Amino acid sequence: MSIGKPLPHDTAHLHVTGAARYVDDIPTPTGTLHLAFGLSDVAHGEITAMDLSAVRNAPGVITVLTAEDVPFENDVSPAAHDEPLLSTGSVHYVGQPIFLVVATSHLAARKAARLGKIDIAEKPAVLTIDQAMEADSRFEGGPVIWSRGKAKDALTSAPHLIEGQFEMGGQEHFYLEGQAAMALPGEDGEMLVHSSTQHPSEIQHKVAHAIGLPMHAVRVETRRMGGGFGGKESQGNALAVACAIAARQTGKPCKMRYDRDDDMVITGKRHDFRIAYRAGVDAAGKLLGLEVTQFARCGWAQDLSLPVADRAMLHADNAYFLENVEITSHRLKTNTQSATAYRGFGGPQGVLGIERILEHIARDRGLDPIEVRRVNFYADGQTTHYGQEIEGFHIPDMCDALLTRAEFSKRRAEVDAFNAENPVLKRGLGFSPVKFGISFTLTHLNQAGALVHVYQDGSIHLNHGGTEMGQGLFQKVAQVAASVFAVDMNVVKITATDTAKVPNTSATAASSGSDLNGMAVKAACETIRERISTHLAESWRVAPGDVVFSGGQVQAAGHPPISFAEAAGQAYFARISLSSTGFYKTPKITWDRIKGRGRPFLYFAHGVALCEVVIDTLTGENRILRTDIIHDTGNSLNPALDVGQVEGAFVQGAGWLTTEELVWDDAGRLRTHAPSTYKIPASSDRPRIFNVDLWNKPNSEDTVGRSKAVGEPPFMLGISAWLALADAISACGDGFHDLNAPATSEEVLASVDRVRSA
Repeated sequence: MSIGKPLPHDTAHLHVTGAARYVDDIPTPTGTLHLAFGLSDVAHGEITAMDLSAVRNAPGVITVLTAEDVPFENDVSPAAHDEPLLSTGSVHYVGQPIFLVVATSHLAARKAARLGKIDIAEKPAVLTIDQAMEADSRFEGGPVIWSRGKAKDALTSAPHLIEGQFEMGGQEHFYLEGQAAMALPGEDGEMLVHSSTQHPSEIQHKVAHAIGLPMHAVRVETRRMGGGFGGKESQGNALAVACAIAARQTGKPCKMRYDRDDDMVITGKRHDFRIAYRAGVDAAGKLLGLEVTQFARCGWAQDLSLPVADRAMLHADNAYFLENVEITSHRLKTNTQSATAYRGFGGPQGVLGIERILEHIARDRGLDPIEVRRVNFYADGQTTHYGQEIEGFHIPDMCDALLTRAEFSKRRAEVDAFNAENPVLKRGLGFSPVKFGISFTLTHLNQAGALVHVYQDGSIHLNHGGTEMGQGLFQKVAQVAASVFAVDMNVVKITATDTAKVPNTSATAASSGSDLNGMAVKAACETIRERISTHLAESWRVAPGDVVFSGGQVQAAGHPPISFAEAAGQAYFARISLSSTGFYKTPKITWDRIKGRGRPFLYFAHGVALCEVVIDTLTGENRILRTDIIHDTGNSLNPALDVGQVEGAFVQGAGWLTTEELVWDDAGRLRTHAPSTYKIPASSDRPRIFNVDLWNKPNSEDTVGRSKAVGEPPFMLGISAWLALADAISACGDGFHDLNAPATSEEVLASVDRVRSA
């Protein structure tokens, strides 16, 4: 069985040698043209005049396109048709594309794009949550409200009432490979598009509409991405569409990639949130009633904001039973980059909200933060606030196991003693769990296809709809195929994701890549295996069920074993089809997003983390000293890859809540648009001691290998670092820290002052 083996990433050797090919590495045909956008430098206004003569006359420029030159649909939005490729007269954020330069080189296009003279009559810009609320600038026309029980009555009768609000920032994806695409025109207007995208079928759809052809005339290929994190789910549309339109007009291959500054200025980020709350609790800190209001800053276009905000509401409970709760969500429209998908897709914002609430309850009532969580944990058989039954809830047992393995009691005493003796440096411990729902909340996206070929020499070639962005999806799916046929991994080859091979794919998102595509590949492989078994059974005069695939061989009682290659050859000569498609759709899910009721998830993945930090109370600087994690992967398909995902997700989650700060000025300009001003975690920011264990208990649902998704859930374990900082700050005095996120050094220092001044 290849499933469950800790095998290395299938192209690790190519990554470390620099041989892995990305879009920008594909050899370009002679005469390839290069593209760049001319961007708005105003957050909101109307274009009154546009002089592009200097752009057209710049060295190397072939042509310049505006919205009037777009031949068909001028739209790159994922669904709402509210995001034009090029401005149609209005501008809505600093960085919005207004015109497109087509030139003989990347540098020539970029230089020329800065020569445009655009006169814009400025309008008042809505930039902040407060401004959006005051202007009633929003999507969906009003707030979305879900409730269960009688929250207001429970708050009125509760012995203790805790209320507050806090801010959490957005997050730049900062994938190593920036956005890139290349379009090669073919016969009869056909178009081949290479795109760094998590969603090839969406690229295919948007390109087809942009050049006025059916989808069968557009082929999209994605071999790999150098990171995505949600930032390549919809943000790659603009580059691919621009390349296709330019290729159609010029008849030349066209290529586009953003430089890092342009990438950060143009593309969307994680949604920043404000969360306000009123919680009624008993003496033990048990939640009796809760009102939560989520304010999501969505940016200028709808993009994926509605399902992101929905998922934030769905995860407002995290691991805790909320008997009486009302959740209100404001989806606010602002003149900033259109916020988009990001690892966790709104879930982290909802989880951080409830974790902050429980932290506040513990500090206000003088209770142990972990015990407050324990008394509020779900139990199997209870239901969520949206009506899904809790089954196989592992967090209480995982919590006990983690605190034992991490020697929590001993370390708690050591931290308290350290803090008592050190007036400047303070240590803190933070514990957080995660319960994360696995499935797309848009039900029709929970489907996947695969195409598998077995060649007459026994080698296996497969394609599926998932995309490889470094997470190891291709290796996991190859392990599934190898296990079905009981062959070595070197027999199996996965090639680039290709819309001409597997159609109508869903984005590789929602942590569903292995779940969906693994099951589709399994179905295709089992079809071929059954055909081979039936043929050999007839030849050997045994029942098909007596034919066994094992250790690279095929055998049946009374017959000498033959190699898998021999079995494939015999089937070929007998004219047995050795090619099959496979299809999978997630069962059991039903969801009414308007009512906020149903079963949106097939199952939940769980995790727990304990983090220790130290802060300098004179500067606010801080370090993560140690992190211990137990994460629930079901029967792991590949423990080596899964541990890597957990480690990376934790560091990225901690970065969101500590060092990564997005800053816009009063004119709507993003000021943190380069590595010099936007600080992602470096290798030196990882925990000095980092222990990750997998909770290897089979998934109770029939997933591939009884595994669980691992892409997004551990991201939220980074919340433990933020809670540890709050704990260290609380050691400085008696006041409430009222910590916001990200907890930059400046925010930590301000929080220390709040605690001391109280």
